[in-house]
Amino acid sequence: MRHHRSITLLTCLMATQFAMLALTKCMTLGQESPAEILALHPDNPHYFTWRGKPTILVTSGEHYGAVLNLDFDYVRYLDELQRHGLNHTRTFTGVYRENATAFQITDNTLAPLPDRYSCPWARSEQPGYHAGGNRFDLTRWDDAYFERLKDFMAQAARRGIVVEVTLFCPMYKDAMWDDCPMKASNNVNGVGSCSLNEVYTLKHRDLLKVQLAVARKIVTELRDFGNLYYEVCNEPYFGGVTMEWQHAIADAIVAVEKDFPQRHLISMNIANGRKKVEGPHPNVSIFNFHYCVPPDTVAMNYGLNKVIGENETGFRGKDDLLYRTEAWDFLLAGGAIYNNLDYSFTAKHPDGTFRDYKSPGGGSVELRQQLGILKQFFDGLDFTPMRPDNSVVRRVIPELTSSALVQQGQSYAICLHVPLPNKPKSIADHSRDKIDASLTLELPHGEYSVEWVNTKTGSIDKAERIKHDGGERTLMSSTFADDVALRINRVSPDN
Repeated sequence: MRHHRSITLLTCLMATQFAMLALTKCMTLGQESPAEILALHPDNPHYFTWRGKPTILVTSGEHYGAVLNLDFDYVRYLDELQRHGLNHTRTFTGVYRENATAFQITDNTLAPLPDRYSCPWARSEQPGYHAGGNRFDLTRWDDAYFERLKDFMAQAARRGIVVEVTLFCPMYKDAMWDDCPMKASNNVNGVGSCSLNEVYTLKHRDLLKVQLAVARKIVTELRDFGNLYYEVCNEPYFGGVTMEWQHAIADAIVAVEKDFPQRHLISMNIANGRKKVEGPHPNVSIFNFHYCVPPDTVAMNYGLNKVIGENETGFRGKDDLLYRTEAWDFLLAGGAIYNNLDYSFTAKHPDGTFRDYKSPGGGSVELRQQLGILKQFFDGLDFTPMRPDNSVVRRVIPELTSSALVQQGQSYAICLHVPLPNKPKSIADHSRDKIDASLTLELPHGEYSVEWVNTKTGSIDKAERIKHDGGERTLMSSTFADDVALRINRVSPDN
């Protein structure tokens, strides 16, 4: 019996040492242990849990070309996100790319220079690729691409950054299809003899076979990373993308991962603006939207009990105020992802210092600092018991837009800002300085700490404790310009 116990103890010790070595190896590579994968929060699936903590994802990120554009220094890019406490980015897989004139984006990271484009498929020996160089062989993988993809994921993991891996993107115009390796003229396999509106359908079995294969390959290669989720297709409401095709890709992800020790969340991009999700795929846990001003799509889909995200912004102008307030409104409405599309990142400016762009949106060092303050504000909340509830705001003088995330009688997170149209002709017509706001709230009986937080600096500009008998209570803000945040917490009797 003693000998048996010794063997058992030795076996357990060896197993423990093996597990520790495996965990150390994972962390050295920037990968996650199975227990640390991004997942829905078990107590409130409107949010994530990651590395043992409740999590929302906030960023101001480049235009999705970090991996496919060989001239983009993604280490410097990720360092810049980490510097501001931002924890998210999107990347396209290289199945789709753009050219230099697409969408009038200055130095577009999705438009690599000739011979600086990396994608999952290997080049053949035959010339003739529309954007320069040899055509592709859709039956062979480019090992260098996958090494770059995995290094990007590892570098992101080391910096606490979650990556949305966007598998596919529609062909908006013929120019995109002309540069796509899946078009027949760009590959040696004779695959992709169709119009751009038939690329992402179930109509062409040879093309579907290629798409399923590349999705399976990417999912297999990234199996050990916990800092990611998969989005099936960016903006599938363009370019003829069918729901049946999207479900086929989601099914393929699930099938590949069925025996994996960890399974990744899957996202679908639903609409620009707002739309009610009907008949969702059972394995989709994230529903992403673009250009959510106002953020009423969150309330429309809150009953799904899944994450609602805004993973692209823009087309409102360049001013930081627009995207800063958009972020506060969306997250206080109950969203869990905010990704500003930041045009200050280019291959020449991977640290996001480009200012003279004429792209259809915004982005700046200052905005990233401000979004970092928002992320820090949420990190200081116990937000998983909280729910969006603007009914607690009874009156605001002067007239301001308000958003509130609430755990009744315990915690209140509120943002006030000047009313802003979706696309203002002049931001100066709406911006206001030296605002002193009177905010009337419905609060239960109790004692509360009240902190007015500067959304530009993160400082607490005014703090007080109040004792309240219940009902309406009017609070006076700190003096602010354009927008301010408010944090209220019940004070326990022994504090």
